[in-house]
Amino acid sequence: MSSSLRRFIGMVFLVTFVMVYCFVVMVFGDILVYGKHWVLQIAYFGFFGLIWVIPAGFIIKWMYKS
Repeated sequence: MSSSLRRFIGMVFLVTFVMVYCFVVMVFGDILVYGKHWVLQIAYFGFFGLIWVIPAGFIIKWMYKS
């Protein structure tokens, strides 16, 4: 597989992943922490707002594999 094709596929997958991930986290956040204490809401969205970086890193590593 050529490098440019791998990067294109990775880019499409990464953008799709982030959009779906954000939607799922927002829906579950609305169900689980809506109306709870603000500290719990910040902890939930802070944690899940940063955790997407781990799978994104694997995707980016695959994109730039030689």
